[in-house]
Amino acid sequence: MEIFEVLLQGLRDACSGFSDSRRSADGIYTMADIGLSAFSLFFMQSESFLSHQKRLFEGHGTSNCQTLFGMEKIPTDNHIRVLSDAVSPQALQPCFDQVLEQMKQRDGLKAFQRLAGRTLVALDGTEYFCSQKLRCPQCLTRKRSNGKEEHYPAMLAAMIVAPGHNMVLPLMPEFISPQDGAEKQGCERNAAKRWLIAHSERVAGLRPVYLGDALFSCQPLAEAVLATGADFLFVCKKDGHKTLYEFVDGAPLDERMATERRPGKHSLTYRYRWIEGVPLRDGKDALPVNWLGVTITDAKGKTTYDGAFMTSLPLTADNVVEVAACARARWKTRE
Repeated sequence: MEIFEVLLQGLRDACSGFSDSRRSADGIYTMADIGLSAFSLFFMQSESFLSHQKRLFEGHGTSNCQTLFGMEKIPTDNHIRVLSDAVSPQALQPCFDQVLEQMKQRDGLKAFQRLAGRTLVALDGTEYFCSQKLRCPQCLTRKRSNGKEEHYPAMLAAMIVAPGHNMVLPLMPEFISPQDGAEKQGCERNAAKRWLIAHSERVAGLRPVYLGDALFSCQPLAEAVLATGADFLFVCKKDGHKTLYEFVDGAPLDERMATERRPGKHSLTYRYRWIEGVPLRDGKDALPVNWLGVTITDAKGKTTYDGAFMTSLPLTADNVVEVAACARARWKTRE
């Protein structure tokens, strides 16, 4: 079964759990209709999707909402907002659990496994909407250079990803609240800690390796990942890790070169450099981590990529190519 079909069935089951007790004021729309309509709107990425489907139904007697999503009736955007606003996001947890369980039973997760059976879980903050006028108690606020304030909801997305795989598998997200911190850095980190507390046991059997950008490259979050029995593979920038890079710049590094030849394209040269057991920060309690740098140059010698990562995974000449590919797979959360 395709991931979409499994996800859709999980959403139907989650909505059906309270569809009998939650209906619109006129009794026409069930929560299953509401939940599936909201999902279809994001799936098609069109603000006018529902109105288009109504016109399609009027002209042909059926619509994608019914044939693709299995909805009984097509509600209006007002019905979706009124009924869904009162539902806790936690009501969707069974949907994500069922999708994961179905993928396990059908061996669908094998296609995502890397590093000898490990599963990559990418964590990243994201937002979908912002406004200078509309806001809710859970909205974050930022001030632009022109002095105007913007309000926006945000969440920490968690997704199973894999290099070479063109799909991602979403896990239950964690919403970022104003209480998480005054800055973006603190907000995402605190949300990530909460996600690990709430959900790490659910994915423990997948032997996860957590991926994240430079905001996650700090000792408290690295220790939080290790406390769950998992490993981390985070972006590591020089301007945020002075002590670590003093060791990297002053120590002999292991190195490996590799060339990738693409059909019809110029070849790319990959340079991997790594070192193990460098301190993440200053102090006697500093966590030792392993550092991996990756530089890619084209046939003309121009650098097309230059990045670095810190990880709890062991690094060897045999695995650095795959580890680097896994680290860069976190970008699939943005695709």
